Amino acid sequence: MKRLIYQVYTGKKLKLYDHCTASVKAYAEDINSKEKPSNRVDYIVQTIPKMMIKPDVFATNRSKESYEKYGGFLPIYEKENAFDYWSKYDQIAIIDADIWIRPGSPNIFNELNFESDFAGVIERTAPILPWYQQKLTGYTRMQYSTLDDVDWKWNNNGGHFYNMGLMLLDRNIIKYLKGHTGKQFIERPEFKKFVDGLGAWKWSTDQTLLNYWIKKENMIQQELSWKWNALYTAIPNDKIKEAHFVHFFLKDKLPNHGENVQELMEIVQ
Repeated sequence: MKRLIYQVYTGKKLKLYDHCTASVKAYAEDINSKEKPSNRVDYIVQTIPKMMIKPDVFATNRSKESYEKYGGFLPIYEKENAFDYWSKYDQIAIIDADIWIRPGSPNIFNELNFESDFAGVIERTAPILPWYQQKLTGYTRMQYSTLDDVDWKWNNNGGHFYNMGLMLLDRNIIKYLKGHTGKQFIERPEFKKFVDGLGAWKWSTDQTLLNYWIKKENMIQQELSWKWNALYTAIPNDKIKEAHFVHFFLKDKLPNHGENVQELMEIVQ
């Protein structure tokens, strides 16, 4: 069973990202120290843009600053480069560069059920604070209500969607890629509206696209515990201390925008 942990860390170097990616690398090494060689976990951090997905400049609703400063492409879609590794691996975990892994955390690959195509954390199932719950309800209505050809399982807390900061994938997912590379996948015509940031998707990342794809294909989905993608500041600090993976997803709510790593670690540990 060959497994891969994949991260993307391109652009400006940040102390927070340095610290988080170092924790993920250490996590992979810790797993390998405990597992049989046949269950080895490789670790790859992509530091150079490869996909270089560009919006249609004649149709896009995205602000020019969101892509021109990166050479005309959108780095938010670089993670899907991991899809090009299925010839070598049976399972892949894609982890955002702003996720810190608590030392001694369990092996996440052991969480994936044999029959599952995809596993992730549904935001509304976490012990989130009232302010974020209110924000989440509005966010999901904005992002997903017009995508009415799939079931978002609406309730009073909004839509049913995965936070794609942490994705756990089985190679069963290959059949849904239909022979496409990661770049070809993102450039499918049905995803153009997301890439171009039309309407409510002006500021969207790959999260809306991927959630739509998973539901449209009726994949076998597995909901993981919130502890595998705990949203810092959206979850009470006492609960954050229970998490395996802590996601520093709102930079404007972090001390010095996350550059005061020592202060953050004192809170989460």
